[in-house]
Amino acid sequence: MSDILAIVDRTNTDDQLVDEIVRRHPDRVTVLVEDGQLDWGSDDSPRARALRDRLARLLAAIEQRTGAVVVGLAGSREQLRGWRFDRIVGGHDALPAL
Repeated sequence: MSDILAIVDRTNTDDQLVDEIVRRHPDRVTVLVEDGQLDWGSDDSPRARALRDRLARLLAAIEQRTGAVVVGLAGSREQLRGWRFDRIVGGHDALPAL
């Protein structure tokens, strides 16, 4: 089993992120959305709706192109404390050990 953490940030690099995930041949993918300024899960603003639409397209692309299962969606690094991943892809900053 190969578990990957895919970090989605504000940059528009979804295609590159999916390409990197494809290269890793994962079995399972967890997606971390790094947008601490927005409660995108319950906010009904145009920005939050756009992010949810982006995530829906991204999750579908990950599953279609990799055959992996997207097992989770996290809104902060704190939600992933104690989780272990074989690889971490995406995001701008180095992610401390989870």
